[in-house]
Amino acid sequence: MSAKTILGISAFYHDSAACLVAGGRVVAAAQEERFTRKKHDPSFPKNAIAYCLREGGLGSAEELDHVVFYDKPMLTFERLLETYGRYAPRGFKSFVKAMPVWLKDKLWMREHIKDELGCDADVLFTEHHESHAASAFFPSPFQDAAILTMDGVGEWATASFGHGKDNRIEILREIHFPHSLGLLYSAFTYFTGFKVNSGEYKLMGLAPYGTPRYVDEIYDELIDLKEDGSFKLNMRYFEYPVGLRMTNFRFARLFGGPRRSPESALTQREMDLAASVQKVTEEAVLRMTRYAQQETGSDNLVLAGGVALNCVGNGRVLREGPFKNLWIQPAAGDAGGALGAALFVHHQLLGGERQADGVNDTQQASLLGPRFDTPALQEFVESTGIDADRFDDEAALTDRVAGLMAENKVIGWYQGRMEFGPRALGNRSILGTPLNADMQTRMNLKIKFRESFRPFAPSVLREDVHEFFELDYDSPYMLIVAGVHPDKRKQVDSESEGLDKLKQVRSEIPAITHVDFSARVQTVDHKGNPLYHRLISAFKAKTGCPVIVNTSFNVRGEPIVCTPEEAYRCFTRTHMDVLVLGPYVIERKRQTLPPVDESWKSEFELD
Repeated sequence: MSAKTILGISAFYHDSAACLVAGGRVVAAAQEERFTRKKHDPSFPKNAIAYCLREGGLGSAEELDHVVFYDKPMLTFERLLETYGRYAPRGFKSFVKAMPVWLKDKLWMREHIKDELGCDADVLFTEHHESHAASAFFPSPFQDAAILTMDGVGEWATASFGHGKDNRIEILREIHFPHSLGLLYSAFTYFTGFKVNSGEYKLMGLAPYGTPRYVDEIYDELIDLKEDGSFKLNMRYFEYPVGLRMTNFRFARLFGGPRRSPESALTQREMDLAASVQKVTEEAVLRMTRYAQQETGSDNLVLAGGVALNCVGNGRVLREGPFKNLWIQPAAGDAGGALGAALFVHHQLLGGERQADGVNDTQQASLLGPRFDTPALQEFVESTGIDADRFDDEAALTDRVAGLMAENKVIGWYQGRMEFGPRALGNRSILGTPLNADMQTRMNLKIKFRESFRPFAPSVLREDVHEFFELDYDSPYMLIVAGVHPDKRKQVDSESEGLDKLKQVRSEIPAITHVDFSARVQTVDHKGNPLYHRLISAFKAKTGCPVIVNTSFNVRGEPIVCTPEEAYRCFTRTHMDVLVLGPYVIERKRQTLPPVDESWKSEFELD
């Protein structure tokens, strides 16, 4: 490569990742979990780095110009020591557990990175929320934008607001640990029996089943929220600063008893708690956005950090916030910090120019991971003895697959480059018809092996989105929730409560309509993903419906599949009807497969 190459790294907390930037262009990015098959893998991303170097045509790390780590470990260590000192002797067990990894690895991050790369690299460090802010602004379509980042915690910051203009960003204000909107949400994730840093999606999906009856308790006892979006938490209710748990006995007493045991039956209390903290979180984010617009005067807003994955809140920001335009980093969590850190070095430190047209981002549809071309897929199919039909003509391929979906078949769809970020966007996806009222339950229980209440997302042709949803805005990364269009809704029994709401058909596209008539929308245009757009268009031609169900190609507890071997293994272990590997259409009924054996579930930790 003629341009300077920069490797961004995030590691050692959760969702480790690597990203390669050359001349300001994102060449490759991937999470380590996709290679190790350990969900949210926090380990040093050596496999992701190796992939990025290969994709960039580099023989070794010695050919890199710069390496950058996405936060500053010394500042984080300072925060840990000050926090433990403030709460001592409480938290001694947590302190003893944390110190060995700090003394062995994290305090020596520059040397550790050089050792892992096998060269004397020029290692730089950005602050955690600088990385998030850079990941939000620099790939965005905007030359000027307000920036909001919100997560659990970086070094000290838990939320920040700033301003991006041309090729520079400036952080203007921060909220500091232990006061954290992300950790407040995670505390409720923990208390309702879900896994922190994984189950927050479940809490968001559970919220519409409940009533926000605990909002007053949250405002009265847990959070002091100001009009500008700043806040303080009442730390008497939380254990996370120094403990191995998120909440304490006071929290349990406030909400009527102990936390729900993981995997036990959900009660109306958990649903109401989810609805309540979701409402408070949305209000906090809306207040932050109003303040950010007031201070910057910009028409544009960009978001990153784990809280930016709360797509219900994002939908409200778009509808009710003061900004005309919104862009959200698809890898908004820690994985995206690798991308942001690399772009920060290119633009902010090296002065790399940046031009934005106001419409198109430079995230390349977030299709930044490994690809397996047709010869590699052919070798796999033939060596495995799979009985498959091959369609080298894309029109014939999409027509065949659309026909199978119209027959209520569930499709494993494996094409092109793997997505970067937590969402499958049409290259590593499980697909189905939204017209079948039983499809949500079938895909949850027989394909994904996960809780029945969890909703599925629609992929819809961008040109048709306004006809099916209360949205006429780009949402290519499945990060905005919008209502199903009133014209497509059906009357329902308003007396149903809790999970009984699942049994009701709510719209003409019931498989993707959540119990509050909402959906997490992905718009698909021809430019971003032409083959996927062609597939949905073929489904529309057969059914009149420009919407399909799209969920990630994995089972519960497993990272999204990366290789064709992983895709085929997932296909054989579930009740999927069809697997499409590139041009190959593989129907289950034509294979010699044993009955689905679910004993493999023990391989993956529950999420």
